[in-house]
Amino acid sequence: MTGTRRTVAALFLLPALVLLGALVVYPIGYSVIRSFYDQSGDSFAGVDNYKALFTDEGIRTALKNNIIWVVFAPTIATALGLIFAVLTERVRWGTAFKLVVFMPMAISMLAAGIIFRLVYDQDPDKGVANAVWVGVHDTFAEASAFPKAHPGRESPLEPAKGGGFVTKAPVHTGQAVTLPLVGVAPDQMPDSAKNAAAPKADPGKITGTTWQDFTRGKGVGKLNAVDSAELGYAGMKIEAVKDGEVVATAKAASDGTFTLPASADGAVLRLPASNFKEAYNGLDWLGPALVTPSIIGSYIWMWAGFAMVLIAAGLAGIPRDLLEAARVDGANEWQVFRKVTVPLLAPVLAVVVVTLMINVLKIFDLVFIIAPGSSQDDANVLALELYRKGFSEDQPGIASAIAVFLLLLVIPVMWFNIRRLRREVRR
Repeated sequence: MTGTRRTVAALFLLPALVLLGALVVYPIGYSVIRSFYDQSGDSFAGVDNYKALFTDEGIRTALKNNIIWVVFAPTIATALGLIFAVLTERVRWGTAFKLVVFMPMAISMLAAGIIFRLVYDQDPDKGVANAVWVGVHDTFAEASAFPKAHPGRESPLEPAKGGGFVTKAPVHTGQAVTLPLVGVAPDQMPDSAKNAAAPKADPGKITGTTWQDFTRGKGVGKLNAVDSAELGYAGMKIEAVKDGEVVATAKAASDGTFTLPASADGAVLRLPASNFKEAYNGLDWLGPALVTPSIIGSYIWMWAGFAMVLIAAGLAGIPRDLLEAARVDGANEWQVFRKVTVPLLAPVLAVVVVTLMINVLKIFDLVFIIAPGSSQDDANVLALELYRKGFSEDQPGIASAIAVFLLLLVIPVMWFNIRRLRREVRR
């Protein structure tokens, strides 16, 4: 190459070099210098800002969360991508499945954050996560229809040890017992509830009624007496307890009536605590304990498709004769996958994991949008803490130190990735 060609090449590269210097080199250099100065930028602070990285409680929490992100997010996303890539090779609709899994990559982090803020809403009527969780929970442990029910004035019931309510006096055969309760709004009563019926005495049994002893309107209805407009507590469980043991049980009919056998004579009647169990509202996904795993879940939803596409491309380059040879030698599908497919995909898997590690070290958007103010400190990461120190708390020196620290964390990972890519090119 002649000197003239070098000059022409330099002129063509000059605009790119100027932009690179202005947008990359200068900001990095200025951040390094600024990290050694105090908040005002006038006094030299030495390494005080870097000491704050390991003494400030907020930064330490952010560093701990970044470690969790780096360990779990790339690993799980890559594992899911590998599973999806392998399985979709075996189905005819694999291309459609890949399209659906990869589609979240087309969504911005901002939009994904808004979506998952709604997904993790505490209210099961709004949040999809809790709607599913509550649905599964209630399949095995259904909530009571009377969580707010309690005895009213001059009631024959009193609170029981361990929850629920018991009659103040024992009951006997031939007695008609009334168990009035209040506290459940009429529109919250079960659909099966019908107008309450007064109990009719039976000489050989104990009969009774449990009902909502409340009628709307001033002066309407009689206290502790069954009125025609009042509703029975359909499905209420009643236990006869004698000497601390349950000797008989009954379940109220739709009109609130129930019948106990003669064996309940002399027992007290108990409405167990299970009748008044509060409705299950699911998990606090965005609470202090679960906010970081929940946000990592949203990240995996977005990036598992990226991992799947890259791994699928690597999978397509594996010689099929190696897989067939392993099968001919007697290896089952799991052994082929573990001892042939995964080792041959190791370079691709390494590139995917390292790329995602670089990405999660800089994660900001999802944490900032999804984590509510009450738990944002618990979900804090270094990039978010950099933003908070630099703009909310006006501590540019510490913010610059965080930026330099992040750069130092990213450089080894980038160097490893570049070396691996160069080796791949030489092959």
